[in-house]
This record gives sequence, structure tokens and C-alpha cells, in this order.
Amino acid sequence: MDKKKVQKIEEASKNVPQEEPVNIIDVLMDENNKDPIVLMDANGRRLSFEQIAVIPHNDKLYCVLKPIDKIENVQDDEAIVFYVDETQGEEPVLMVETDEKVAMDVFDEYYDLLDEEQSKAPAKKPSKK
Repeated sequence: MDKKKVQKIEEASKNVPQEEPVNIIDVLMDENNKDPIVLMDANGRRLSFEQIAVIPHNDKLYCVLKPIDKIENVQDDEAIVFYVDETQGEEPVLMVETDEKVAMDVFDEYYDLLDEEQSKAPAKKPSKK
């Protein structure tokens, strides 16, 4: 998405009346949700992410999100592991997983789930021409 489109979306979103805060767990678990997940960084900048996966791991709920907006030091083909933190206030929030081993474990579980899904998918028959 180019910078002008992002700016237009951000400007339009400022003019939209804000709804009640949504529970991030409800958003993550909604299989029909195709909207970007918008998070606020430490500087108050709104960042949009595509949800890739939700992974329960070691009694925590993690999600893998791919940035839609450009983030410094994050390549276009990279995703970020977040965990749901329910201790920050009334509503759960997403926090970046900073423990590299835990993040890699979550990615490994994600790849295992992908492999499992692909093995369940019926093989495509070659088309006759």
C-alpha cells in the first residue's frame, strides 16, 4: 500500500466516530474478520497489520501479524509475534514478544500447523487439455 493511500486512510479514520474499545481476543478469534488489525506504537503512530495466525503456546495466546505499514528494521516479507497481555489494564492488549526463543517456538508451531493443513488438503488433479 502506498504512502498516500495510508495517509488518506489515517485522515479518514480521524473523522470517524470512535467505537467502544474492542476486545483484541474477540478480534483475533473471529474467523470472518478480514479487516487489518490497527495498533498504536509507543509514539502514538497507528500501524496496520494483517493477521496471519493465532497460536496458543505455553498457556499464552500468541498471534503472528504481518505489517501492512512500513516499520523500520522489518522487511516486507517478515511477520512479528505478539502475545496477548491481560495484565495491562481492563482490556487485553497485544505486546511484541521480545524473547527470540519463544518467538521462534511460536513460528515453529505455525509452520507445523501449515504442514498439517497442507497434508489434509486433497491433492489437485492435473487438468486435461
